[in-house]
Formats: sequence, structure tokens, C-alpha cells
Amino acid sequence: MFRPTMFSPIVIALLAAPLCASGADDKAKTPQQQKQQAKMKACNKEARDKSLKGDDRKKFVAECLKGPAKG
Repeated sequence: MFRPTMFSPIVIALLAAPLCASGADDKAKTPQQQKQQAKMKACNKEARDKSLKGDDRKKFVAECLKGPAKG
């Protein structure tokens, strides 16, 4: 037997979920997050410019994000 009242809470939840999730993007990023995002963007651009792919790209980006070697 089909009961429309059983499905209404589910439908409401599914329709409301994107509205609730959209608030997370509205938060301003901290200066540290902005700096990390800029660094990630620069490292990815450099990897793309060098035409790196796969494991070589992953390794390069990881090293790039760590920054210059200290020693």
C-alpha cells in the first residue's frame, strides 16, 4: 500500500540538503587558507607547465607544497 505521507519527509530532506550545504561556501577564508590555496594553485600551474603526469606530478606537487628544502 502506497502512503504519500511516508515519502514527504524524505522529499523535503532531499530538497533542503542543497540549501543547507550552500552556506558552507559563504564563509570567508582565513589568510592561512588563502595562502595555502594560492600555493596549491602555483604548484599545479608549474606541474602543468612541466607537463608532469601521474606519480611524477603527485610527487612534484607534494614537494612544491612543502616548500624549499631547509638545511
